[in-house]
Amino acid sequence: MATDLTAPAPSRIDVAPIQRRTVRLLFVTQIIGGVGVTIGVTVGALLAARIAGTAVAGLAQSAGVVGGALLAVPVTRIMMGYGRRPGLVTAYLVGAAGGVLVVLAAVTRQVPLLFLGMLLFGGGTAANLQARYTAVDLAEPARRGRQLSVVVWATTVGAVAAPNFAALADRTTRGWGLPPLAGPFAFSAVAFTLAAGVLLALLRPDPLLTARRLAAAEAPEAAGGPAATGGRGAGMRVAWRVVRARPAARLGIAAVAVGHLVMVAVMSMTPVRLGEYHSDAAVLGVVGVVLSLHIAGMYALSPVVGWLTDRLGRRPVILGGLAVLLAACAVAGVSGHHTPGLSVGLVLLGLGWSGTMVAGSTLLSESVPAAVRPSVQGLSDLTMGLAGAAAGALSGFVMQVAGYPTLTLLAAIATVPLLALALRPASVPAPDEEDRQCG
Repeated sequence: MATDLTAPAPSRIDVAPIQRRTVRLLFVTQIIGGVGVTIGVTVGALLAARIAGTAVAGLAQSAGVVGGALLAVPVTRIMMGYGRRPGLVTAYLVGAAGGVLVVLAAVTRQVPLLFLGMLLFGGGTAANLQARYTAVDLAEPARRGRQLSVVVWATTVGAVAAPNFAALADRTTRGWGLPPLAGPFAFSAVAFTLAAGVLLALLRPDPLLTARRLAAAEAPEAAGGPAATGGRGAGMRVAWRVVRARPAARLGIAAVAVGHLVMVAVMSMTPVRLGEYHSDAAVLGVVGVVLSLHIAGMYALSPVVGWLTDRLGRRPVILGGLAVLLAACAVAGVSGHHTPGLSVGLVLLGLGWSGTMVAGSTLLSESVPAAVRPSVQGLSDLTMGLAGAAAGALSGFVMQVAGYPTLTLLAAIATVPLLALALRPASVPAPDEEDRQCG
C-alpha cells in the first residue's frame, strides 16, 4: 500500500469529496467501535472485582488502557508506512481478540488470562482514538477542530447506549452458558470485527496517503523526505524530539494526557462506588445509566467544543476543560452515596475531558510537520494511555485504603501542572508549510 504514494496526486478539487466521504465512514465505524469499547468498560472493573478482588479491579481496568497505549506504537508504525486503513483495521482486530480472551478468562476464572485479554482489548480504544486524527488528514486548517470533533461526537451514538446494552448482553449470553459479566465482552469482539471489516472494504483512498501525494505534488522538493517514503524513519524518538522543540505541541500532548488521567481515575472506580450501596441485581442497571450520562458528557457536545476550539482558540478551550474537570472532582467527591450527585459529577467529568481532548488533539496536530504527524499523534496516544493506566492502576488501591472522596481530591491535584503550562505565555506558531499544502 505504500506504493500508493507513487499514484497520481489528486487535484485540489478532488480533496473535498474525499474528506467528506472519509468523515462519514469514520462516523459510522466510531459508532460501532464505541459500542464495543464502552460495553467492555462498563463491566470490566466489576468482572475483575468478581474474579480477583476490588484492589485488583483498577489494575485490570488499567490493563486495557495500557494495551491501547502500547498498541499506539505499532499501529502508528503501520500508518506511517502504509496509511490509516491498515493501522485502524489491525487495532480493531487486536481488540476483538482481546474480547474473546476476556470471555475465556471469565469462564476459567484465570486472572492472568483476564489481564492479557484486557491488554489486547485496548486495541479497540487505540483504533477509536486514532480515528480522530484520520479526520484531519485532509481537513482545511480553519475547520480542523470541527472535523476532529465530529468523529469524536460519533462515538456518542454507540457509547451512550452501550452501557445499557451490557445488561441485555449479559442476560442473552447466560442462556448460552457464559458466566455473569462475560457476555458484554463477546458482543464487543463482534463489534470490533465489524468495524474492521467496514474500514478494510471502504476506507479508500487512504486519507493519509492522499494527503502525502498532494503535498509531494505541491512541494516536489519534499519528495525525498519522510512524507514521500511513508515516514518509516519517523519513530517515537524522532517524534519526541519534534515535540520537545515545540511548546504548542507539548501543551497539546499534556492537555490530552492529563485530561485522560483525571477522567480514568474517577470514572473507573465509580462503578465500584455504586456497587457499595446497590444490590447485585440492580447495580448493572444503575451503572449503565450513570456511565451513559458520563459518556454523553464526553461526546455529545464535542461538536460545540470543536467549534469553540476553532473560534476561540486551542488554549482557552484547554483551560475551560481544566476548570470543568476540577468542578467534576468536587461534585463527585462530596456526593457520598447519592447517585444523582455522582451522575452530575460524571457528566462534568466527561465535559472536561472533551475540552482537553478536542482542543489538545487539534493543537498537537497543527503544531508539527506533516511528515512526522502520525508518529507524534502516536506518541500522544501512548502518553495519554500510560497516564490513564497509572491512574487506573492506583485508583483501586486509593479507593480501598482512603475511599472515593480522596481519590477525587488526588485527581483534582493532578491538574495543577497542566494548569501552569497552559497559563504560561507562549506564542502560537504559524501553520507549517505542509499544513497549508495538505489543508
